[in-house]
Amino acid sequence: MALFEYFPNYIWNLSVAIAMESGGQIGEIVDMCKPIRDAAASGADAGTPEFMKQWSAMGEKLINLAAEDERRGRAFSASNKLERASLYLITAERMQGHGHPGRGETYAKALAAFEQSTRLGELNRERIEIPLKYGFMPALYTRATGPGPHPVVVYCNGLDSCKELLYWSRLPEALARRGISTLCVDQPGSGEALRLQGLPVDPHSEHWATKAVDWLEAQVDVDPERIGMTGISLGGHFAPRAVAYEPRFASGAVWGANHNWREVQDQRLKREGENPVPHYWAHVMWAFGASDMDDFLAKSEEMNLNGHMDRVRVPFLVTHGGNDRQISVRYADDLYDQLINSRRREKVIFTSHEGGVEHVGADNMAYGRDCIADWFAETLGGYTA
Repeated sequence: MALFEYFPNYIWNLSVAIAMESGGQIGEIVDMCKPIRDAAASGADAGTPEFMKQWSAMGEKLINLAAEDERRGRAFSASNKLERASLYLITAERMQGHGHPGRGETYAKALAAFEQSTRLGELNRERIEIPLKYGFMPALYTRATGPGPHPVVVYCNGLDSCKELLYWSRLPEALARRGISTLCVDQPGSGEALRLQGLPVDPHSEHWATKAVDWLEAQVDVDPERIGMTGISLGGHFAPRAVAYEPRFASGAVWGANHNWREVQDQRLKREGENPVPHYWAHVMWAFGASDMDDFLAKSEEMNLNGHMDRVRVPFLVTHGGNDRQISVRYADDLYDQLINSRRREKVIFTSHEGGVEHVGADNMAYGRDCIADWFAETLGGYTA
């Protein structure tokens, strides 16, 4: 397995691959990418306004087509188009630098399309707001079917993802099939929490993860003894840290280990490894609420799990792509090796034998999705068949 590489740089290809894995249609993706292929040759940052122009135009087209469906009473078809519209708009927005013209308006359109799609499609997700010390944490709640109470998994973002992309990874669908609910969160530093409230990253993820557990414990359809935690990409820091310091979590997993992300920043300053988004340093300073590079490096100092993982006593799964170009597979080894008190620990490195070898399975998310869903079914009391 390998990443679909249409453009001459990794960052653009990563965005396209994520869109494909999140439900984009290949014909629409080709139509959006073909006019901007040459623009990518100037580097990952330079051509992003052209990227936004093409992807936003497709989003607008789909919104208009959905309106035609809705006028004819075809709500499910309208919902399908709105899902892709939201996806393409979020992808366009994600590729822009902080403060880029049109970024805020594009994000607002994406959220509106997503909300309308939920309603028209009667989709299994509910937007909720979890109170934090400052502001709130927006989230999407996907319920397991059948009589409860059910186990549930808190699912958090990486550096540049959002709760909608978490939902589109189809892990909530895979978990629901196994009798487990999912809470996809826009934790501080990501999604709505960053864009609409200005809440920066908190390296001490137990602060907001605890609030998620508090909310879940108050729900009649949740079994409070069977709450798990996972995260994707930089969520590979947040999830283990939360499980280490919030004793109510009963199981944990990571979709990509991020054991010492502060060390990764030093390597990126030396131009080692690939970045996840264009305008990378501007993005991380925005996400961390930093005034300059020195401030960012200071604020990110605690993005390091060394010395914390011996606190984890519950089952924990470490997954990682064997050919991850952003985060070295050795960080998966570090995380696994330090889970010395976990009563059941497991490490899965995806190879070319199956797929999912790139960063968080951008080449093929199916293997990571099934592996993590089965893990929580086995450790939280769901079912695998």
